[in-house]
Amino acid sequence: MEIKTVAIVGMGALGLLYGEQLNKVLSQGALRFVMDAARFARHQNDKYLVNGTLQSFTLQSAAEAEPVDLVIIATKFSGLNEALAEMQGLVGPKTIIFSVLNGISSEEFIKERYGDDNLLYCVALGMDAVREGSSLTYQHKGILKLGILDKKQRPALAAVMALLEKAGIQYVIEEDILHALWAKLLLNVGINQTCMVYETNYGGAFTNEAAREDMFAAMHEVIAVAQKEGINLTEADFEGCVKVLQGLSPEGLPSMRQDALAKRKSEVELFAGTIIRLGAKHNVPTPVNQRYYDTIQVMEAKY
Repeated sequence: MEIKTVAIVGMGALGLLYGEQLNKVLSQGALRFVMDAARFARHQNDKYLVNGTLQSFTLQSAAEAEPVDLVIIATKFSGLNEALAEMQGLVGPKTIIFSVLNGISSEEFIKERYGDDNLLYCVALGMDAVREGSSLTYQHKGILKLGILDKKQRPALAAVMALLEKAGIQYVIEEDILHALWAKLLLNVGINQTCMVYETNYGGAFTNEAAREDMFAAMHEVIAVAQKEGINLTEADFEGCVKVLQGLSPEGLPSMRQDALAKRKSEVELFAGTIIRLGAKHNVPTPVNQRYYDTIQVMEAKY
């Protein structure tokens, strides 16, 4: 099948990043940002800039939505259940779905509600997009890692590959997509939480010795937990994550640091919370993630 209509649920940094690129190659109005009626009423007349260029985005209330060829979920994890409810009108029997959310569990929630015939597993990696108000800036578009767990999902994967190539969005196909999801969690547990706790940027996470040591220790706790879960994360994965982070703009801010500055609830439950729970399950110590979790709870309580 050819993907001709796309809906994105979520207008954060990643939603706008991929919306800008897909909007260039789809017919006018074929890309829509879909949201609940209250958000639509508030934002339908907003003007959006991406790297200083005015965008012609189409916004739509979920109540008016009809099935599309592809739904991209780009909310925060805390908004996933709401997003899954909002997108009901967008999903037909052949609608492809993938999520660019952090963590290792969004696909299970999608599968539970909509099945997995056309579900793809995805990891969004290496972008440095920052949204401020209705403006998005980025230097690095990053890369999408895509994979499937069942051969029935192959036609959906082929259709998305064709769309991404048309839009010039870089991607790779991962034979072991669960490993890739855990590798992204490894990165996020380190850099996101460290930048939030130490109130710094990508560069500061490396130049501050205490921050760097904590970041690396938190990441090694992820590796220990992953191995107990049957995921073969290794030191090579750790080194790969560090290389990716060192390639980002030193002044850039990960999503959790952006959340803290805006006094928004962070995704600490998705990161440290996940590792702490799985660590307890397998009797794996997770002291740095526990300290990060406790510190972030205190920070958020002061908002």
